[in-house]
Amino acid sequence: MTVVSLGALISSSRPDLAPYYDLRKHLHSHPELSQQESATAALIAAHPALKQYTVYPNIGGHGLAAVLKNGPGRAVLLRADMDALPVLEKTGLPYASKVTMEDNDGVVKPVMHACGHDIHVVCLLVAAELLASVKDSWKGTLILIFQPAEERGCGAQAMVDDGLYDKVPIPDVVLGQHVMPLRAGKSGSRVGIMMAASDSLKVTMYGRGGHASMPNRTIDPVVMAAATVMRLQTIVSREVDPSGVAVVTVGSLQAGQTENIIADKAELKVNIRTIDKATREKVIGSVKRIVKAESDASGVEQSPVIENSSSFPPTVNDADVTMLVQDAFDGYFGDDFDNDLPRVNGSEDYSILGTSVGKPCSFWMIGGTDPETWDEAVKKGRVIEDIPVNHSPFFAPVMKPTIQVGTDAMALAAMTFLT
Repeated sequence: MTVVSLGALISSSRPDLAPYYDLRKHLHSHPELSQQESATAALIAAHPALKQYTVYPNIGGHGLAAVLKNGPGRAVLLRADMDALPVLEKTGLPYASKVTMEDNDGVVKPVMHACGHDIHVVCLLVAAELLASVKDSWKGTLILIFQPAEERGCGAQAMVDDGLYDKVPIPDVVLGQHVMPLRAGKSGSRVGIMMAASDSLKVTMYGRGGHASMPNRTIDPVVMAAATVMRLQTIVSREVDPSGVAVVTVGSLQAGQTENIIADKAELKVNIRTIDKATREKVIGSVKRIVKAESDASGVEQSPVIENSSSFPPTVNDADVTMLVQDAFDGYFGDDFDNDLPRVNGSEDYSILGTSVGKPCSFWMIGGTDPETWDEAVKKGRVIEDIPVNHSPFFAPVMKPTIQVGTDAMALAAMTFLT
């Protein structure tokens, strides 16, 4: 089928989206942290959009796969993630989350779908219903993956390690998407590196605690940690090749409980983004060197401990697969699709679903920002200041036209390989 005929089929067969808007509101107001997505997974497994699919629950935790076999042909995998973040929502939406949960460390945290995974789940369910309704127009096997724990970088690998491909066919292509702070209605991708690699480290620096009035009798971990944070900022500016790409962020620094006690330790949570192996190894090595050096400079009696808390591979879009998807999107979305979208320094573990079995991947972005809000920000030159990004407490992708674009993109990309 041509792109024009595929587009016409998708447009004429798209289900009524009203119930799916309600579903999005429900998911948004009932988020669940990584590795705790039990209610979300149960809702998906029971959803009528999957009534023609064989459903495989509880893979790699709360992961879920659904398979629709429809004769001979290629196998196409479509993936959506479903976990939320420990963020206190400030969107003001009538269906804003008020949920709190214990995280994996036993600390009660507010929970929010601050990365749009509720949108991802809804788009894939609509696409599942649409593709099942037009199965007379395609042949092959459709595999849907609803993945847990993307935010921790371990969900895709957990599903693979738990025998995902003993339960479902190995796909010929692996496809996925993400909602981003772009104008709603827009979409884009690129050949090659689409998203950066990410490594997160938990750093514990040990001092000697005591009374705030007697700092000479202590080794102050707050001063030690503060010096470390400042020194870490020089890695990108003074150690990484200016033509390379790296980001080093200290997202958390925790030490002490009150002002008149010098604590005995400080904990830093460090996040690193890179796009090539050499830079990745260099930056991680530099972080470890600086942490040790600052500890030694403080005269510590106990060496610091550095633990890896998460790791994401770079997301690399296969050239052949991506160009086929781009041709389809160009023909369907027209000027609203960008086939050379700038690389994103955010990270994803989705590609493990393909690379673990040597299969090609292609990942694209869809916009979720209200068009009027976006246009006004562009007009004022205030996109950076006024448009909330992923992981912000104000990040709230609009449902229209975002869900329709995400649904159509998923369905069109799948049918590109199934017809």
